[in-house]
Amino acid sequence: MEEKEKTTVNTAPADVDVGTAEDVDAVMRKYDRESNTRIWVGTPQKVIRYLMALYMLGMVWMSMFSTLEASVRRCWFLGIILAFVFVMYPIRKGMVQKPNTMPWYDIVLMIIALGAYLFQVVRKDALVEMGRRIGTLELVMGIVAILILIEACRRVVGIPIICVAVAFLAYALLPMAAGRPLQLTIYNLVYTTNGILGTPIQVCSTYIFLFVLFGSFLEATGIANFFINCANALVGSATGGPAKVAVISSALCGMVSGSSVGNTVTTGAVTIPLMKKTGYPPEFAGAVEAAASTGGQIMPPVMGAAAFLMAEMTDTPYSEIIVRAILPAFLYFAGIFLMVHFKAKAIGLKGLSRAELPKGKDLLPKIYLLLPLIVLVFMVIQSGVFTMAYSAVVASLVAIVAGTIDKESGFGKKLFMAVPAIPLLVYAFGMVYLPSFIPTFQDDITMRDNFRLACFALFFVLVIITHAVSKPNRENIQSYISALESGTKSTLSVGVACGMAGIIAGVVTLTGLGQIIISAVVGIAGGHLIIALFLTMICCIILGMGVPTTANYIIMATTCAPILIAMDLPLLAAHFFVFYFGIVADITPPVALAAYAGSAIAKAPPMKTALNATRLAIAAFIIPYIFAFSPVMLFIGDFTALDVVQIVCTSFCGMFLVAAGLIGYMLRPLHPILRVISVAGGLLLIDPGLLTDIIGVVILVALLAYQILTNKKQPQAAA
Repeated sequence: MEEKEKTTVNTAPADVDVGTAEDVDAVMRKYDRESNTRIWVGTPQKVIRYLMALYMLGMVWMSMFSTLEASVRRCWFLGIILAFVFVMYPIRKGMVQKPNTMPWYDIVLMIIALGAYLFQVVRKDALVEMGRRIGTLELVMGIVAILILIEACRRVVGIPIICVAVAFLAYALLPMAAGRPLQLTIYNLVYTTNGILGTPIQVCSTYIFLFVLFGSFLEATGIANFFINCANALVGSATGGPAKVAVISSALCGMVSGSSVGNTVTTGAVTIPLMKKTGYPPEFAGAVEAAASTGGQIMPPVMGAAAFLMAEMTDTPYSEIIVRAILPAFLYFAGIFLMVHFKAKAIGLKGLSRAELPKGKDLLPKIYLLLPLIVLVFMVIQSGVFTMAYSAVVASLVAIVAGTIDKESGFGKKLFMAVPAIPLLVYAFGMVYLPSFIPTFQDDITMRDNFRLACFALFFVLVIITHAVSKPNRENIQSYISALESGTKSTLSVGVACGMAGIIAGVVTLTGLGQIIISAVVGIAGGHLIIALFLTMICCIILGMGVPTTANYIIMATTCAPILIAMDLPLLAAHFFVFYFGIVADITPPVALAAYAGSAIAKAPPMKTALNATRLAIAAFIIPYIFAFSPVMLFIGDFTALDVVQIVCTSFCGMFLVAAGLIGYMLRPLHPILRVISVAGGLLLIDPGLLTDIIGVVILVALLAYQILTNKKQPQAAA
């Protein structure tokens, strides 16, 4: 889900100048560490490709069926991830080498990375016997394991997270830190599940990589094109249609891809040229796509895997997480949608011709492409029946079925290719409803395992049979391998960042630093929540520079969320707060990777595009503060149905005023003073309070009345 894909921009109208795949690659190599990979071609490329696919299959098997101890599984997971990092990423950003070349020192580092973590697998029993009294060899290997992780992080993620982790490490190793011996520190950080192999890696090796894989298989089904076509059918002909299509399609695609940058590149290849053709300025077109793609990760029900992580880390049902995320996500996209509408009105733009847009009747037959999402949501809301891992795997297998159906033409052939879905559906419904008919099924682990294995085995048999008689799907097997390879590539940065997050969390646990930090921040804040929120926001944005969203959320949930909770902020409000600001780091200068990707396609100045994206995503900077002070926006606390209706209506009106004020247009251009008043009125309406709502409504009515009643013509100028 975190892959930054290289997509050829070949959908632009002939008269529109947009960036090529090479332009995108050049910009991303300049700003994004993950895009600075070695060039492998020919046989070496195939070897690496199949090794990555095999690794992903092995991790799926290990997650689903292995009985190995948790620490052993995590060592295998992280050790191989680090080895692939040294294979794929050169020692220096922007370093250009000949294809198929790998320096000797990277080969050595690759072997050391594998050895440092597989050493723990080989010496597992001896380490258990030693306990905290590790020997010299174990001490040296532990130090090597930390250093090799830091170097891998420097290559693939960046410096900010390293600075934080090294600062925490330095504190743990200082003599003043309770006189703790070096052996004890290394033991806790490397050889226990309280450090590098702790919760972040546990979550990554159990959930994240499976949802990354799910996103890869979804892309293989063509669901992104389906979302774009649906958005075109809905709003393509409206005022500023292409920009509205970008907002809707990017929200849907970003929800399942989990990558702001990857989604900007893939959907932006279609939407940005159309926006430029319609008349939007290049920097605005790139910003719309970047802001909408970034927001896809706050879009229920999938939220780019964040909903599942938050459910795990807060011990909250998944269904509760997505319900609480609905209103903030609605306001975010309402704000962007309104801004692109006002911008189109301000510069006199029209929509696309209905003749060149897809028809609803043509899209309806492809509704089966949504089946993987439906199955995923169905399974994860069955509390206590399916684990997140099983849900992600089954949904990925359903995505394979959806993709094979799409490759065939004719109702009969499509129906035949749908046959492998039957055992998966039997499994999903059987686990839920069989206990009603077989009382022992719920508690008989052997019976449940045999039922699951039988369903999965039948699925693979049917897949082999259906593909054997289908030429299009025989040729499609390579796309499955590509999805597995893509899943591994996407997991590299997340896995490394989660390992670094484990160091931070381990030091906090080992030294009691967490309580010290909480006390310090609370002291600095002087009991004022707004100061603590502001400091937390700055930390989230800085640490989020180039760090995958999921890893950033884990770090923030470990270090910053407890501070907010200590200041009496509700648990979920604190986690949503840090999650939102971890996301907007992708469009916040100076390291706004999603905005830079959009600028490359739009052929616009990167920084100007990033500033436009920040303005478009202003709701993401406002809403977290609102639900921090009024958690009822997250449906936390005592509220009635009338309260919910009031919040939805007034918040939407608030975003209407904020959007109009920032763009400078409502029914006609707004005077600068009226723009300030409009933004202020919007903020008052977004705040769920009776007095603020009344003042905001008065401002809204007054501004609308003024614009309707005035007869003075105003120039149609862009903001």
